[in-house]
Amino acid sequence: MRFKKLDLNLLVALDTLLIEQSITRGAEKLNMSPSALSNSLSRLREYFQDDLLTQIGRKMVITPLGENLKVQVRNALNNIESTILVQPSFNAQATDRIFSFFCSDYTQTVLVPHALEIVGKEKSSARFQFLAQVDNPHAQLEQGKADLLIIPSDFMSTEHPSEVLYEEEFVCVVWAHSQIAQGELSIEKYAEAGHVLMRPAGIKKDFFETIFAQKYGIKRRLIATTFSFASLPALVIGSENIATIHARLAKKMAKVWPLKILPLPFAVPPMQQCMQWHQYRNNDEGLIWLRNTLKQAAINMDNE
Repeated sequence: MRFKKLDLNLLVALDTLLIEQSITRGAEKLNMSPSALSNSLSRLREYFQDDLLTQIGRKMVITPLGENLKVQVRNALNNIESTILVQPSFNAQATDRIFSFFCSDYTQTVLVPHALEIVGKEKSSARFQFLAQVDNPHAQLEQGKADLLIIPSDFMSTEHPSEVLYEEEFVCVVWAHSQIAQGELSIEKYAEAGHVLMRPAGIKKDFFETIFAQKYGIKRRLIATTFSFASLPALVIGSENIATIHARLAKKMAKVWPLKILPLPFAVPPMQQCMQWHQYRNNDEGLIWLRNTLKQAAINMDNE
């Protein structure tokens, strides 16, 4: 099919090439030969009068026009998918859809089990894929790699709709038999202690470090960093270190590890945990079902 002399089949090839920046990987993803995809790239270059991707050393680099087209092409394909390809009705008991989430291991620990319990009781045939954290989660929506993001409000995009699921407080966890577990945790004791923290890849300072530096002038003495929220409580066992974590996660882990939960010695606003989806998928009945399931899971989470 052609639109203004452009073969619309080439849009899928262009989208894949701009994401993968490799003819070999793009061909594998599209299940076609590298020579066929290379031919598609030649036709795209002719149509747009631009290289779109250029070979520099061993890498293919996107040209300025290619960068401008990247989001537009992905949005166009998302729009087609949401309005034409997605079935207008959704049957949770008969669906073969796989929903992809971007969310932290904290969310998978405190919220997701309640969502899967609901799905199980409904006898839904939907399946779920939880994606590893990345530096720019919104690219997962733009590229169609994720159906939904579950992230704090501070990290949400203003380009797509969102909804608050619940609020979360923060606390400190320490080894129950440590000296720091005795008595009140003051700001001075907090500042002098060693700290373990979760730091996402590519982020030099987390939410708390910014607050400490700007509002309290506290510079935490860093002992260890990890990629996992759920591992933080275990990392204080046998030491005088502190982990500052989500209150719900702390309560779960205190049932497993010899931990003592202490209130933060200063006021920190609660975190709003939100879900966000692509603007073109507002009317996707499958996503509406999923969002409602997560909202009910958030209610059940605090009734356990």
